[in-house]
Amino acid sequence: MFENWSRALVLGAHTDDEFGCAGTIARMIEAGVEVHYACFSACEESVPEGFDRDVLRREVLDGNRVLGIPEERFYQYDYRVRHFPTHRQEILEDLIALRARVQPDLVFAPAFSDMHQDHQVVAREAFRAFKHASLLGYELPMNTISFQHACFVPLEPRHIDVKLQHALAYRSQQSRPYMREEFIRALAVVRGLQVNKPAAEAFEVIRLTMI
Repeated sequence: MFENWSRALVLGAHTDDEFGCAGTIARMIEAGVEVHYACFSACEESVPEGFDRDVLRREVLDGNRVLGIPEERFYQYDYRVRHFPTHRQEILEDLIALRARVQPDLVFAPAFSDMHQDHQVVAREAFRAFKHASLLGYELPMNTISFQHACFVPLEPRHIDVKLQHALAYRSQQSRPYMREEFIRALAVVRGLQVNKPAAEAFEVIRLTMI
């Protein structure tokens, strides 16, 4: 299914956002797709009490290793969490620079229906920056009221296992309900049921080009 794409770019507003498509990342890498990941904030101001402010910078690297994303294909930016609308133009310029550097033919971003202000900026500026790439919006259920999922990526148990190990790499985030194993498995089963598969991840189709 990934034969149409050779290079993918995953965009996350915050460290750990990539969990919305972690199973698909694992499947793409397994299939030989070159996967890059760009994260725009390490969320220092949102780190839970008891952890140092830089903990997410280390945990995202741990998560990348679980997924199989090499360090040279990871890009970390330093925007303040919840302040992205103020920096919309700078973020667009960063995305345009990423487009030139990575030249992806498939891009993953937060869904357009995501209510978080930072996620909205990344999604909409990605739409502007990557005019000629396929663009899929990944699902972060805690931020959506409705989700127009029209694309499904079936996952095997080994891909779900990678997704669970990836979630565990974020030790500082284990109190978040969306990091619980039962939630991750349940959502994958629901999305799989919708396409008659044991498990899947679902995506909003923003732009799709079949080569």
